[in-house]
Amino acid sequence: MSFEEIDILDLLPQRPPFVLIDRLVDFDERRTVTQFTVRENHLLCEAGRLQAAGLIENIAQTCAARMGYINLLHAERVKLGFIGAIRDLEIRRLPRIGETLRTTIMNLEEVFRMLLVEAEVHSGDELLATARMKIALSEIDAQNR
Repeated sequence: MSFEEIDILDLLPQRPPFVLIDRLVDFDERRTVTQFTVRENHLLCEAGRLQAAGLIENIAQTCAARMGYINLLHAERVKLGFIGAIRDLEIRRLPRIGETLRTTIMNLEEVFRMLLVEAEVHSGDELLATARMKIALSEIDAQNR
């Protein structure tokens, strides 16, 4: 199955209007890449830009897509995860409506159901944001949509 064939909602516990990724672009043992086009009517847009909370949630949802894809590969249900910590967050610029974001997370460590990632958010060749994030993985099934 190619990534284009996957409905992103099959990988995420989040539901509209709170979805901040459009599709999974790439996945391997350490790296996951997603894409998201900022839309004017999005809940986390203000004054023509996606706000900082939207960038943070975009990173968290990229982590969720990674875990959702792993669950899909193992024919398991999507589980809930929770942001445990955010460190070294640097936002260089808030993305404008219409920009397409490419978010990359690198899995640095996974211990006792805690995932530590390093994230970068780009628009084209421009680096918009970086962060380190800890995600606590749960055994709780996400609700059916």
